Amino acid sequence: MAARSPQPAHPLTLNHRTLPARLTTASPAGPEPSRVVLLHGFTQNLDCWGPFAELLAETHEVVLIDAPGHGAANHPDHDSSDLWESARLIGEVGGRAHYVGYSMGGRMALHLALSHPELVRSLTLIGATAGIDAEEDRATRRNADDALAQRLLDEGLEAFLERWLANPLFAHLDQEAAALRARLTNRPEGLAASLRNVGTGSQEPLWSRLCEIEVSALVVVGDQDVKFTQLGMRLIEELPNAAMASAPGGHPIQSEQPDAVAATIRRFLSTV
Repeated sequence: MAARSPQPAHPLTLNHRTLPARLTTASPAGPEPSRVVLLHGFTQNLDCWGPFAELLAETHEVVLIDAPGHGAANHPDHDSSDLWESARLIGEVGGRAHYVGYSMGGRMALHLALSHPELVRSLTLIGATAGIDAEEDRATRRNADDALAQRLLDEGLEAFLERWLANPLFAHLDQEAAALRARLTNRPEGLAASLRNVGTGSQEPLWSRLCEIEVSALVVVGDQDVKFTQLGMRLIEELPNAAMASAPGGHPIQSEQPDAVAATIRRFLSTV
């Protein structure tokens, strides 16, 4: 059967305190499509998903949300949000849905599954972690994130993003896959607040609580992303109902291999 073409994206009707979001839905022909909410990574926003979101929207109603501190999420309450408050704000917009989170977005999705399990039909975690175990290591990371946030404010967004995307996790991406133009629409103050409030250094680790998440979960990694492959293996050991999938590539695998990753997630969602 031929895939249905997605309808043009349009903004959801929200009040000024809710997170900005955009809805892209499959054609209404046939069964009503189930909802998938996409949660982006640090320095990204809802415009950074590219072809991956378009592919999912061929068969699902896709909601793209700006995380606190990113994109058009510019209410003062947004910048001060920690991971639990971020999860609450996301759930308020996304509603009951399948949640797909990349990196930072994956950590937010885990917090939502723990705090509002009634909203989460399934979890897909791309290049994600449940946190840093040791307090000493978290303190080191907090200090590094705080210094990085100050550097961002001092040198400006463009210079910061040039340095950030030179990181080995992202250096191989071309400009389209890196979505640089969309990242440049973020606010330095928002990103700095995100580093300080929702970075892994400020997050209490969730590993011991993953056993509480009963929904089906899919952990997706790039096979060249050694660190997050190891973390992914740990995630599927701790989550009661989880599987793992990989594709050739690195950390932002949904940007590198959008067709393969979207197909894998669509197969997973068809089984939930």
